[in-house]
Amino acid sequence: MSLLELDGVSVRYGDRRALDGVRLAVAEGEIVCVLGPSGSGKSTLLRAVAGLTPVAGGAVRLAGRDLRGVPAHRRGLGLMFQDHQLFPQRDVAGNIAFGLRMRREPGERVAARVGELLALVGLPGAERRAVATLSGGEQQRVALARALAPDPRLLMLDEPLGQLDRDLRERLVVELRQLFGRLGSTVLAVTHDQGEAFALADRVVVMRAGRVVQVGAPVEVWRRPANAFVARFLGFRNVVTATVGGGEARTPWGPVPAGSTADVGPGERAVLVRPSGVRLSAVGDGPSGAALTGTVAARTFRGDHVLVLVQPAGGGPELEASCALREAPEVGATVGVSLDPDEVVVLAGEPTDDQRLDQLP
Repeated sequence: MSLLELDGVSVRYGDRRALDGVRLAVAEGEIVCVLGPSGSGKSTLLRAVAGLTPVAGGAVRLAGRDLRGVPAHRRGLGLMFQDHQLFPQRDVAGNIAFGLRMRREPGERVAARVGELLALVGLPGAERRAVATLSGGEQQRVALARALAPDPRLLMLDEPLGQLDRDLRERLVVELRQLFGRLGSTVLAVTHDQGEAFALADRVVVMRAGRVVQVGAPVEVWRRPANAFVARFLGFRNVVTATVGGGEARTPWGPVPAGSTADVGPGERAVLVRPSGVRLSAVGDGPSGAALTGTVAARTFRGDHVLVLVQPAGGGPELEASCALREAPEVGATVGVSLDPDEVVVLAGEPTDDQRLDQLP
């Protein structure tokens, strides 16, 4: 049985539906991250589970128990917010011990638990430090220890690493994944950063306008986005409207082998070409499959690779290609372009109006 169940949960702010019939289940010991742009409803979902926002319809259940009418402090949940919300007048120990003292735990038990948690999050001996002396990463660790102190059945994180610099975020997300694995924690987290979510989660949930649009393992969502919205949200640029049929997609760049389309059907569909599937070559030296040429319009250095934007000579939208550092052509170069059929994904559903950013010629 799932530890957490959301059964058709809706939340309204006046006439606006912040959540619209959301269904989601989280298993015991599972880490689930909810992704989405600003206004998609991901933080509202967290607040509805926590009891901080009233639910207009549907049910929230924890271990089979309907939480309707149960106040937030009696739900047995651990909460960690983006700004940490530490008490500035209390030292580190006082912050971590807050929930335990609210439950009137014995002093010896509180002191032992605080020490145990500080060691767990990598801050041993920090009990008497003032909150104001902590770095951002240290504050994040104290906030996590405070959320874990009452040993919650479900830990909920709201943009937990959002205020930290990228290098620290990347290190801490690995530490969090390892920590939750050791503890067997059940975690529901929300974030707008897909890299953070994919590194942390067993499953990711993508939301849009108060609805869940895709749920799956990180690799599954990355390899096969549910639709054009998800693909673009994940950062894929090469998403166009195409006519699909007979194993082929007729795109603005010309016909592209599309493989089996049995699961999506023929017709007008959104098609994704991953940057890794856009192969560039010097004109005259490229493979025979280079069906079109173009001019390099821009290059973006990404550490271990370069993203190259190519403007096709025959018109149509620019194509983004991922190139090795030494193989990336210079801006202004004329290149041959071929598309790897294995990196072409026909997305399910008909393109909506906001997905028709690129029209067929």
